[in-house]
Amino acid sequence: MIKPNSIVEIWVYLSGSPLIALFTTLLAYQIGLIAYQKTKQNPLINPVAIAVILVACFIQLIDMPYDKYFQGAQFIHFLLGSATVGLAIPIYRGLGSLKNRFIPLIAALLTGAAMSIASAVGISTVLGADQNIIGAFYSKSVTAPIAMGIAERIGTSPTLTAIFAVCTGILGAILAPFILNLLNINPWWQRGFPIGVASHGIGASRAFSINAQAGTYASLAMGLHGILGSLAIPFIYKIFN
Repeated sequence: MIKPNSIVEIWVYLSGSPLIALFTTLLAYQIGLIAYQKTKQNPLINPVAIAVILVACFIQLIDMPYDKYFQGAQFIHFLLGSATVGLAIPIYRGLGSLKNRFIPLIAALLTGAAMSIASAVGISTVLGADQNIIGAFYSKSVTAPIAMGIAERIGTSPTLTAIFAVCTGILGAILAPFILNLLNINPWWQRGFPIGVASHGIGASRAFSINAQAGTYASLAMGLHGILGSLAIPFIYKIFN
């Protein structure tokens, strides 16, 4: 029989181990995913949003410093680089479909990319936000690993950029279906592409869970936006700063 003191000692040991952060992160996402599936893929029940809330509450409850949490979560963070390289696959698969839709898709990409910067940077500037916050908004609609790399190149905070990128992805995945329905946009490729432009990986994951074609176009848009953003955003930032 395990004594109460032994249980406390085990918990103290586990709570101080970086592996508890990895386990908590995976468990939180699994809970979010189950909730998402149980609600018949309701966009309001976003698994990433649920996981973020659960992890934040947990590390706050046990008073775990973020640095210690990241020691365990870095294993997942490492996979972001592999996932970014994996964008080559949906881009390659989607290139054939660009032949007849090249002009509208490129126009949507350029317009969406420009508006993602203009709206966020413009509003934050008007509201008098700190320069670090304004700088982090430049790449918030590009997928997080690329956005953090861009932030380092232009001298802004990668941490703030990652936060804004994740928040953008979550909000995009939640709100996009309602906005697209309101605009009466029904073809799956037309629904998937703007989601990929605006809300990158999280939005693309949501699109894939609904329809394969929507997911393919969302992934294509996410990859193209990442390439465009990594090349153009540093120059745009220099022009306006």
